[in-house]
Amino acid sequence: MNSSDKIQVGVIFGGRSGEHEVSLVSAQSIIKALDPAKFNVVPIGITKQGSWLVGAEPQGMLTAGGGAPQLTADSGRPAVIGDPTHKGMVLLNGGRNLDKVKLDVIFPVVHGTYGEDGTLQGMLELADIPYVGCGVLASSVGMDKTSAKRIFRDAGLPITPFHEYLRKDWREKSEATLDEIEMEFGYPCFIKPVNSGSSVGISKAHDRVELAAAMTLAARYDRKILVEAFINGREIEVSVLGNDDPIASVAGEVIPCHEFYDYEAKYIDDRSELKIPAPVSAEKMKEIQGMAVAAYRAIDGAGMARVDFFLERGTDRLVLNEVNTIPGFTSISMYPKMWEASGISYPDLVNRLVQLAFERHADKRESLKAVV
Repeated sequence: MNSSDKIQVGVIFGGRSGEHEVSLVSAQSIIKALDPAKFNVVPIGITKQGSWLVGAEPQGMLTAGGGAPQLTADSGRPAVIGDPTHKGMVLLNGGRNLDKVKLDVIFPVVHGTYGEDGTLQGMLELADIPYVGCGVLASSVGMDKTSAKRIFRDAGLPITPFHEYLRKDWREKSEATLDEIEMEFGYPCFIKPVNSGSSVGISKAHDRVELAAAMTLAARYDRKILVEAFINGREIEVSVLGNDDPIASVAGEVIPCHEFYDYEAKYIDDRSELKIPAPVSAEKMKEIQGMAVAAYRAIDGAGMARVDFFLERGTDRLVLNEVNTIPGFTSISMYPKMWEASGISYPDLVNRLVQLAFERHADKRESLKAVV
């Protein structure tokens, strides 16, 4: 295959969220898995400050020895423009010359805000470039935990009892808010920023002092704060793959080394235990997979998502927690590991996701024909 016949893939990673470092490792794994006989990879990194950089060659932004992608001051400065006749990037060369780089498809690996929340997807829609994963609606809903819960509830899916508070209200009437939460939820309860991912800013409160601290912490990350009832349950996850006909992997169980699966338990402390497949009956596995696909369809998911549940102890009742539309994608992350246990290898999974991006883009263009 000639280089001109290869698919030009832009892998976007990094970003301004608290999950920046995780994104770098995910991107490294994806770039390594993309078959060089089929793909030309263009690594596009976003710094914590929001600057966009691009390597001079596919491996130009990876450290020697297989380390995570690194953003350097001498990297090129790209811009993805919302011009559907261009379908690619413009490289800014000292503000004088504009070099165009065509991109056939983009693989976004920006976890959290400004990447997983529909903002990046909206820019790619304007540019009319196929991209891996969920669209604007599913991405924004998946990130906004209370909006997702309302959609899941309307779809008849079981969710945890919750209440949403504004940061403004918390600051202006904190004591009344604490009273209300104690009356409605009691202890323990969970407090989360509504728009955040990977357990960033999330706390489990056991008393009024911890609750106040948790509300203040969550308010640092978002203007909306989610308070959830505590579910004494096992943490179950399942991967979903596909567009209009999605399929679910075998489910896995996370046994966190901390009181709950917080950021440190996920990415820093390696004592958490992952069981794939989850030790559940065949009937319960089928129920988990069916509910995962239903949740995926409820938000109009595409490409991929990881769906998280609680399996309540004592009742064996399944409760939907959330949908993660750009899950961790390192070689040891739950999303690819559950597919590996289901018979799809990491390289095959990455290849399928690229093909699903082209499939979804072609489907969207069917609608465009009616108005152009």
